[in-house]
Amino acid sequence: MTLRQKALAVHLLTGTGAVFAMLALLAAVEANWSLMFLWLVVAFFVDGIDGPLARRYDVKTNAPEFDGVLLDLIIDYLTYVFIPAYALFKSGLMDGWSGWLMIIIVTFASAMYFADTRMKTKDNSFSGFPGCWNMLVLVIFALDVSWYISLVLVTILSIAMFVPVKFVHPVRTERWRPVTLPMALAWTFFAGWAAWVDFHPESWAAWGLVVTSVYLLLAGAVQQVLYDGRDI
Repeated sequence: MTLRQKALAVHLLTGTGAVFAMLALLAAVEANWSLMFLWLVVAFFVDGIDGPLARRYDVKTNAPEFDGVLLDLIIDYLTYVFIPAYALFKSGLMDGWSGWLMIIIVTFASAMYFADTRMKTKDNSFSGFPGCWNMLVLVIFALDVSWYISLVLVTILSIAMFVPVKFVHPVRTERWRPVTLPMALAWTFFAGWAAWVDFHPESWAAWGLVVTSVYLLLAGAVQQVLYDGRDI
C-alpha cells in the first residue's frame, strides 16, 4: 500500500466508529444493555488506536480531503455522550426528574466542551473532564450505583468539564504513560468482560473497573498538583 492509501485506510477505520455507534444504539433501543456496551467498548478501542495511526501516516498531509479530527469528534459525541446518556435514562437507573436533568446537563455541556478550542493542554492532556460518559455510565451499570450518587457524579463531572483540571490522555500524555496506557487497556478489558457477563454482581470485572477508572480519573489532577500545573 502507498502512504496515501494507508492514510485513507486510517480515515476509514475512524469511520467504522459510526457503524459501531449505530449497532450500539439499536441494542439500546431493544434494552439490550450488555450488547450496547460491547459495541461501545469496540468503538472505544478503535478510538484508542486510530489517533496513533493517523499521526504515524500523517493523514493531514497524505489524505487531507477528509478532516480526521472532525470525524473523530462526531463519532466521539455519539459513543461517549449521546448513547450512554440515552442508556442511563431509558434503563431506569436514572429516571424521573433526575434522568431528565442528567440528559440535559450531559448532552449540552458535552456539546460545548467538544467545541472548546482550549480542551487540550500543552502536554496533550485534557483541560477539564473530557466527556467520557461512556466510561462513567458503564461503571454505573456494573456497580448498580444508586440514582442519587449517579446524579452527584454527573453534576460534579459536568462542572469539571469547564474547570482547569487536567485529565490524562491515555496515549498522548507522555508523563506516566508506561502506567496510563496499560491502565486504559485494562479498563477496556474489564469493560468488555463486565458487559460480556451481563454485569454479574460477583464478577471481578467490577473491581477492575473501579481501580482503573479511579486512576484514569485522578492521574491528571495528581500530575497537576505535583508539577505545579505547568502544563495547563
